[in-house]
Amino acid sequence: MPRFDLDLAELRNYRPEVRAPLDFDGFWRETLAEARRFDWRPRLTAVDALLTGFDVFDVEFPGFGGDPVAAWFVVPSGTGGRLPVVVEYNGYGGGRGLPHERLAWAAAGYAYLFMDTRGQGSVWGSGGDTPDPHGSGPSSPGFMTRGIEHPESYYYRRVFTDAVRAVDAVRGFDRVDPERVAVCGGSQGGGIAIAVAGLVEGLVAALPEVPFLCHFERAVGMTTSDPYNEIVRYLSIHRAKTDRVFDTLSYFDGVNFAARATAPSIFSVGLLDPVCPPSTVFAAHNAWGAPSEIVVYPFNEHEGGAGHHWVAQAAWLRALLAAADALR
Repeated sequence: MPRFDLDLAELRNYRPEVRAPLDFDGFWRETLAEARRFDWRPRLTAVDALLTGFDVFDVEFPGFGGDPVAAWFVVPSGTGGRLPVVVEYNGYGGGRGLPHERLAWAAAGYAYLFMDTRGQGSVWGSGGDTPDPHGSGPSSPGFMTRGIEHPESYYYRRVFTDAVRAVDAVRGFDRVDPERVAVCGGSQGGGIAIAVAGLVEGLVAALPEVPFLCHFERAVGMTTSDPYNEIVRYLSIHRAKTDRVFDTLSYFDGVNFAARATAPSIFSVGLLDPVCPPSTVFAAHNAWGAPSEIVVYPFNEHEGGAGHHWVAQAAWLRALLAAADALR
């Protein structure tokens, strides 16, 4: 994939104007207040995952509309006290899979929650377990246009609410320090982590990796790759609904959430990424409302730094927590 976006110097200074609804904060305040009225206690069930050195729990917690959302909770065995926790959100089309597939954060000494994404889990990986029982109007195949005519019915209103409620849930777990919660994810998971960072106070860190769901009006039509191209196909049929669609998307744009973030962050970006164009990633990073770093992979596409980037994330988070502990 050749370079197709702005050069790196331009990217580092790229601060576009994006649609910002006047009722953005009120919309999300009401959405989360409504979801928090469903306050049934999360269910943790210990499972034998055939692993040595880890305690594994199958989790259900209340998400949007009180719907049960599945997750895996993994903790290093034999640890005492309350641990910092990493909450991770998944990439587009995948489900929570199996607990042995994601052990790096727990192996590094953190409590770890991996959230299932409602309705997804049938495109790649080992499957998902959370249905999305809410309907929507006409949409193209995939998730990007489900309910897209109105922010109240849009699919990602439910997903972002689930993601916030995952943090609410894990903060109440016995083995978690509620003041040391970090959120992370790649691609769709990175976009979800950005949304959570803009909606939840008191996070210790956010680690969005090649994030999706940012700067929609630039991304849609800039790349021929899905998932953004699902919106292109929808608008090629529903030609008169362009403004309505982008008005809806403005309530879910990572740039708007980034401006409200209060926790430090570390991003990653691939300069050859055809799925999440570099300028859309930099738009969110440059809008971040707290200190933010970005690791640039000049010759990588949507894989970004892959396993190398986890090493960079883990070192950054360890240093951040050590500095915070020194100030306690």
